Amino acid sequence: MKLELGAAAEAHQEALRGLARDRAVERIWAGDASLWKDEPSHRKWIENALGWLTIADRMAEGAGELQQFAASCAREADRVVVLGMGGSSLAPLVFADSFSRRAGYPALEVLDSTSPAAILETARGAAPARTLYVVSSKSGSTLEPNIFFDYFYEAARADLGDSAGQRFIVVTDPGSALENEAARRRVRRVFPGDPAIGGRYSALSNFGIVPAALAGIDVVELLRRARAMAQSCLTAGPDNPGLVLGAAMGVLALSGRDKLTFDVGTPIPRFGMWIEQLVAESTGKEGKGILPVEGETPGPPDVYGNDRFFASIATEDREMEHDARLGPLAAAGHPIARFQIQDALDLGAEMFRWEFATAVAGKILGINPFDQPNVQEAKDGTNAILDGGEMSDALPADQRDPAALEELLGSIRPGDYFAIMAYIPSTAENEAALNRLRLRVRDARHVATTVGFGPRFLHSTGQLHKGGAPSGVFLQLTSTPGEDVEIPGRPWGFGRVIEAQAAGDLGALKKRGRRAVRFSLDGDVASGLTELGARVNEILNREK
Repeated sequence: MKLELGAAAEAHQEALRGLARDRAVERIWAGDASLWKDEPSHRKWIENALGWLTIADRMAEGAGELQQFAASCAREADRVVVLGMGGSSLAPLVFADSFSRRAGYPALEVLDSTSPAAILETARGAAPARTLYVVSSKSGSTLEPNIFFDYFYEAARADLGDSAGQRFIVVTDPGSALENEAARRRVRRVFPGDPAIGGRYSALSNFGIVPAALAGIDVVELLRRARAMAQSCLTAGPDNPGLVLGAAMGVLALSGRDKLTFDVGTPIPRFGMWIEQLVAESTGKEGKGILPVEGETPGPPDVYGNDRFFASIATEDREMEHDARLGPLAAAGHPIARFQIQDALDLGAEMFRWEFATAVAGKILGINPFDQPNVQEAKDGTNAILDGGEMSDALPADQRDPAALEELLGSIRPGDYFAIMAYIPSTAENEAALNRLRLRVRDARHVATTVGFGPRFLHSTGQLHKGGAPSGVFLQLTSTPGEDVEIPGRPWGFGRVIEAQAAGDLGALKKRGRRAVRFSLDGDVASGLTELGARVNEILNREK
């Protein structure tokens, strides 16, 4: 790692000296909750959330047996589909995107969308007899994995009868309701989660490693590199890579550079999606937070405000490409952290580095980096609607008026961020259209932009949206599902679920006084996005 912090270099060194005085590294490894918060409620939470520090060592002990299990499953499946959400799905999603399919092993896929179109696409991908489903939920009570399980289990049972359970593997904490349901359905195997690890810190536990192994990824080497990074993070000084990064993140956020912007390339281009949840959900509370900016195409210095901190992750042969983009930014005074990786297996090391760094940044920000106090707000709104409430109860009438879009864009000020919250199918085409839209706003307003597909982002940046600083400007996009999909045993289908999630999310933002507007993409989504883009361009051009 190479840090170029410019004017913040001295503050960074002072932060490292302060962490040394506080014996921060020693206290982290000792599980001393008072390093972050000394109140009894926080102390208990933190003490029960530090299992991630040693999970790579513990997982390594059984990695060989896990690989044998994966090899025994490989000949029976063409694909492995992870049915999860948030911390239970993001690491597998990054693994699936970073590793080519290994010969003789199934392809790794992730379903983390309640969009009926996404459900149907996954269902049509391969017959249940050639699919292994990994149902992942730490608590075992999260809505999305449970209804995924209900739907795909019934689909498998229609094809395979009483043997349907053998197509399912479950990862959940011991004693959860999901574990009980897995036993009732006689699934192939249940892998336990660690109750002392929160979802966003669980990548190197069974939640990330089991799907990786099933896809034939070398989890022994992945964990070896994670353990080597953990060993480096034991030292109490400037040679500790997690400590140095975390101090930079915290100091820069306190100075106003709280938009951590990623430039990540091959072979791990979507690694920022995993870091996004880790950093946003860990730091976005008590009116503070670090906003991870993932997927925003790098631009010239003049499109950025003075609130950015850039992080570049590249292999040696790609560093020149990154330098060409980042050199002008460094010359303009923007702080930059540069990371060199060998290959995708370095994800093990980088995941631990960023976990440790996030814990350190939490200390500097004075928050508890292991809870998520505001995530439940949107869930409560969703559940109220599914329990019989009306959509309109969560949506102020003016939010249905597209004219509010101009007022929303006009409210953007320096230091804000513009967040697109898209409750539409997560396709490459839709993401490309939204990225064009976000860049248009970035270049015109010089603010950070994010794109999140619902409900995925509710379990990542959703915490920061509600609990962080009131600097977010939110555009929610919805569409009417073309074909709903029924959920066995439920009075509503997936179409109702995603509508309720959008309404619950917007309601939670409005209750907190956030600037948020809904824009409905009536009819064809692609046409609706084209119309929206034209409308945004018209507004921004008119304001020049």
